[in-house]
Amino acid sequence: MNFIDLNKFGGIGANSTYIKLGSFNILIDSGLHPKKTGKEALPDFSLVNGEKLDYIILTHCHLDHLGSLPIIASNNPDAKVLTAIPNKYLAPRMLRNSINVMKKQREEFGLLEYPLYSYRELDHLKRAIIPLAFKKSEFLFKNRDKLEVKLHNAGHVVGASAIELIHNKERILFSGDVLFDDQRTLAGAELPTYKIDTLFLETTRGETQRPTGTSRDSEIEELINNIKKIINNGGSCLVPVFALGRMQELFKLIHESIEDGTLKKIPVYSKGLGMDICNYFDKINKSTGLVNFHSEILNSLNVKPPEQKLRPGRDIKKKGIYILSSGMLIEKTPSYNIAASLLAHESNGIFFIGYCDPDTPGGKLINKKSNESFFFNSLDYLCPVRASIKKFDLSGHADRDSLVEYAINSKAKNIILNHGDVNARNWFKDRIKQINPSANLLDPKPGLKYTI
Repeated sequence: MNFIDLNKFGGIGANSTYIKLGSFNILIDSGLHPKKTGKEALPDFSLVNGEKLDYIILTHCHLDHLGSLPIIASNNPDAKVLTAIPNKYLAPRMLRNSINVMKKQREEFGLLEYPLYSYRELDHLKRAIIPLAFKKSEFLFKNRDKLEVKLHNAGHVVGASAIELIHNKERILFSGDVLFDDQRTLAGAELPTYKIDTLFLETTRGETQRPTGTSRDSEIEELINNIKKIINNGGSCLVPVFALGRMQELFKLIHESIEDGTLKKIPVYSKGLGMDICNYFDKINKSTGLVNFHSEILNSLNVKPPEQKLRPGRDIKKKGIYILSSGMLIEKTPSYNIAASLLAHESNGIFFIGYCDPDTPGGKLINKKSNESFFFNSLDYLCPVRASIKKFDLSGHADRDSLVEYAINSKAKNIILNHGDVNARNWFKDRIKQINPSANLLDPKPGLKYTI
């Protein structure tokens, strides 16, 4: 097997890995780097120029794995795109939204190369997708060569898959983004328990250790109790979320808490892509039964859009809980604008529930202390930090110790680290070597060709 990491900046970004297995040319994922703009955000596709791709396999529909897929698919018109059944619905919807965002960015920032792809490329991609069920083998043939592909539920978000490739009796597993814990909306990962020869392992939470005595369930309980406190004291609460995954889980949590009496009936406000994705969950349920969520939850909560006329620093009149993307308070998103109205008022709360890159507005706000100042750059507004700012660990990624345990139990001859920043990968290297000094461990450099 030969492989190249096409994510030219390494870390967590434009995730994409080229693999050559026998006569098969395969690409795993094709993302966009969330902190880059224009063509700089793309994987380095020049590294596979001249290599006609046979198959592209998509692990899941977050844009750091999906966002550049229309480009590489249109450049390889004969390549089929293999992915889990839910992504047949989710991928086109996520990418349509991406096109619309890029069109706005072209106008606002003069980014003339945007959008990076059009609806025409998206239409081609939709025709190229072949949806696969979990745990059912798909056999691929090229000349006299045979490749077996099997998808495994990876938790994380609906449709997230670990990719197993079996070629000449060698088993290769791409973990993808993994969560072993059950979510309210989705069962936890069910990765292979048998021996793997080569394991590509995500390392997202290598720098994060869950405090002793806490769990996902205890974090959920703390979150709901803090929301209750804010609402009972007459304030509003903003929970910034990712449109796919965390938003739907939070709706479910709020619904359950009202149903069991933990929370009183409270106004809930939301809008945007995540709300639309909720409706897609109904289709996914009919096709697969994988999701413990239905759009009737939104009707029960009577979810409404937030008020339109907001002014930074002026508290919101309509009190309630605001469930809005982006999860990292990226500038000019609904959560960013609402935060600018809530932050200066001590009765309010802003509660983060997922990963926040330290360079994003959300990451910077988390580290602010009470009465320090926070600058909303795109609004040109300097704000005192008076609202309650807290972070709860409802990450969609597995704890680092559980991933190490899986890697050791897989008895993989080769462990290849990916999807993690430098310090995160270093922790995994040290920990795995400590447990298994003989492990053949590789932290590949972007753009280099490796042979296993």
